[in-house]
Amino acid sequence: MKDLYTTEAGADALGNSKRGAAHTPLAGIVKRLPLRVLSTDDFRFWQHHGYLVVKSVISPEQAERTARFLWEFQELDPTDPAGWFAPQRRSIEMAELNNSGMVEAYNNQRLWDNRTAQRMYDLFVDIWDNEKLWVSIDRANLNPPNRHGREFQGFMHWDVDSSIVPRPVGVQGVLALSKTDSEVGGFQCVPELFYSFDEWLKTQPADRDRFKPDMTELEATQVNMEPGDMLVFNSLLAHGIRPNLSHDRARLAQYISMSPAEEDNETLRQWRVHCWREREVPQGYAFPGDPRGWEKARYPRAELSARGQKLLGLEQW
Repeated sequence: MKDLYTTEAGADALGNSKRGAAHTPLAGIVKRLPLRVLSTDDFRFWQHHGYLVVKSVISPEQAERTARFLWEFQELDPTDPAGWFAPQRRSIEMAELNNSGMVEAYNNQRLWDNRTAQRMYDLFVDIWDNEKLWVSIDRANLNPPNRHGREFQGFMHWDVDSSIVPRPVGVQGVLALSKTDSEVGGFQCVPELFYSFDEWLKTQPADRDRFKPDMTELEATQVNMEPGDMLVFNSLLAHGIRPNLSHDRARLAQYISMSPAEEDNETLRQWRVHCWREREVPQGYAFPGDPRGWEKARYPRAELSARGQKLLGLEQW
């Protein structure tokens, strides 16, 4: 199970969202199922621009509960900004993620509650036009300001090889657990490069970087969000994380995506179940894991709802 690529940060995390090369491109899906969360205009915006913010996918109270867990897990006091700057516990081989605030927790009850929320599931049913989905087992983010020697500068990239034909099919997502704006940083993207990719490609040299776009004459879009809002984006959208330039605010988020269930892939299904049951870290070079082993040592196995069992693969749809 190597090379499992997250959301805005570059790793699928057992979500499997980029394995679906045989699926219809997301921008080409013609709806059969009635929309549950999105409006018709939302769905058109999503298909054209490659991203969409959906308001209040979970409640502010649920977002706050998740945020409290992240502060606890990181051994940080949200009321003491001066103490937010301890070095990260383990280096990440995907170098651009170092010092970006990744939280190496994957299977806590708070994270699973958000993954399996009714409105979260319904959103991805709208996106995929498919009710049989699996959810990613991904981590979260707690990103303090660039102060006290912290030098995270942000980045822009594709999570997939942008030269592949046919192009990979995948959707990724970021759940806001705190207010996100231009001061605190967070998700950024280049919609223009999504909807005019073929024309842009004609202007690029043959040896262009397939994972990092040349941003000459391009401008990144800052995406603002409130706690509980959910951002979904196409894996073909160039995106990244802006640095936190605030004085005393942290940006908190959870990465969640869904993709069509691969119930005939028994190896993958068993590994997903094992990851949840044993509270294991997904494999892959972007996931260093928590060297303290706290998910096993301090927290119980998450209890899954009937929907959650199907989204994991423990039960079939």
